[in-house]
Amino acid sequence: FLAARFRADLLKWAALLLGVLVFVVLAFPIEVPRPSENSLIYFGGQTLGGPPAWVMLPLLFTAVAAIMMFVGQTVGKAFGALSALEAYRFDILGSLIGIGVFTAISFLQLPPIVWAVIVVAASVALSLPRLPRVMTLGQTILLVTLAVESVAPLTLWSPYYKIQWISAPTRFSEGTQYHFAANGVPHQAIRSVELIKDSRNSLAFYLSPYQTIHRPPGRVLIIGAGTGTDVAIALDQGATSLDAVEIDPVLYALGKKLNGDAPYKDPRVHVHINDGRAFLEQSSEKYNLILLALPDSLTLVSGQSALRLESYLFTAEAAQSFRAHLAPDGVFAEYNYYRQPWLADRLAQTLATTYGQAPCVNTVVGDNGAGVAFLTESRDPQALDCTRWVKPAGVAPPVHDDRPFLYVRDLAIPNFYLWSLAGILLISFLAIGLVGRGLRGWTSYLDLGFLGAAFLLVETKNVVAFALLFGTTWVVNSLVFAGILLMVLLAVEISRRNFRLPSWVLYLLLTLSLLVSFAVPTDALLGLPLVERLVAAIALSFSPVLIANLIFAGRLRESASSTTAFGVNLLGALFGGVLEYSSIVLGYHYLTALVLGLYAVSFILLRLSSQKAYR
Repeated sequence: FLAARFRADLLKWAALLLGVLVFVVLAFPIEVPRPSENSLIYFGGQTLGGPPAWVMLPLLFTAVAAIMMFVGQTVGKAFGALSALEAYRFDILGSLIGIGVFTAISFLQLPPIVWAVIVVAASVALSLPRLPRVMTLGQTILLVTLAVESVAPLTLWSPYYKIQWISAPTRFSEGTQYHFAANGVPHQAIRSVELIKDSRNSLAFYLSPYQTIHRPPGRVLIIGAGTGTDVAIALDQGATSLDAVEIDPVLYALGKKLNGDAPYKDPRVHVHINDGRAFLEQSSEKYNLILLALPDSLTLVSGQSALRLESYLFTAEAAQSFRAHLAPDGVFAEYNYYRQPWLADRLAQTLATTYGQAPCVNTVVGDNGAGVAFLTESRDPQALDCTRWVKPAGVAPPVHDDRPFLYVRDLAIPNFYLWSLAGILLISFLAIGLVGRGLRGWTSYLDLGFLGAAFLLVETKNVVAFALLFGTTWVVNSLVFAGILLMVLLAVEISRRNFRLPSWVLYLLLTLSLLVSFAVPTDALLGLPLVERLVAAIALSFSPVLIANLIFAGRLRESASSTTAFGVNLLGALFGGVLEYSSIVLGYHYLTALVLGLYAVSFILLRLSSQKAYR
């Protein structure tokens, strides 16, 4: 929309705003207060201060949106200078290059200065031969700020986190224990087995699973192995063989280097850098003990879903999978700082439903003063000697793979989300109203707005489906987005070669592909071998993407103003991002019904429009 109204290149303001925003965030960090409603658990640091989250989120959204608005103006000018499909083609090719660069940076675990250099190089290339002073100032601020950040001591960059650590002396011979923070939030620690076995301190809770089963653990699986403390304890308690699963390669590397008990150098230990649920689905091993050790990731899978890295470890279906991997006398245990009593009760109810009996529960005070709840269950009811959980009234039901929102208690969108989303929408429409005022014919492209909303929900559903089927790792995430972009590029190339079908035929094919996807739940594919599962997932997930983009590309090709048409499409995508939160109520599977409704409205608006894509 800016491109249609302003001839001057505004990219220089994006560079300035980006530099200033990054500097302010790093120089003046604010930990916003957690939401007061106890139906939502929110992860954050220990020191709180500043405005409430529902105020800060719209403000942060405004700052980021302003930066991208000025970048988008440059994109819009390119759309105006080229034919619609040619411009869109370059846009998708650039996005694919971006995915490739992101993947390489994540794989190499490079610091933020590398990101800054890439961004600055791209903005310089777009501005040459003239480099405005405002842009140079913003680029300098960005480079200096992230250079300082990149050389911070005791800091590493994993594909998921900024990881920092500190050491603290102890009175034991090992001398030191290490504490780690992920993205500024206390995350985990390395403690020696000797320190933990001292019953006079608050760390003895680590021994709870072994005190419950009263026998050597035998063959053990630990998910969330981290820096190795739980692995060292299991070895000390008599594990004969141990599979240690950790999703973050940097945390594992730090544990291998710094852990004084050297658990990762023990020949009994086999390390797997993988998602815990994905490892289970790919394994046929049976274990005497399976331990979920503090697997709270503190991060989302991507900006296209409300899914967290650990979400699929706590569903009812995951509990069934854990049970299936237990030996006849095997024991399953999980522990964490559960923050709210209703969360521990929800997990206990999940185990009770899975095993047909109440699990053992042991609540102790952890080393940070917060309550730690251990939940233990076994296929053999006689294998445990413990206090059983007593079901309270109004316990939150188990979560499922289709709706894996463990930290949201009720089947409703929390007020925290509603207020934040309302603020974001209000700011968006006010800004677009100011910038887009006077644009001619934008209402003729409302069908493209609904296409954008529906497509973002399809994208969200694909990210979630592949996370369940292949793991919630950054690699899977990159491959999904690359696959979606390749389908978009294929649709553009087909349309550039004057492929034409009546609009009703394409919409019919799109509807059929979505109905097939709806008829085959994602978890129904989990039982397939890996190759067959991949083929089925690609066919079910990417067919609607291809057909939807054939519709979009054909419509864009016939548009009188590709800049305005693309702008309305992006506005629709913003609306789709808000609608994505309806999955908290509907579940991800039933997002397909919402997608079908949006595409139906798009088709009706297309038929009513004076600018039809196909005649």
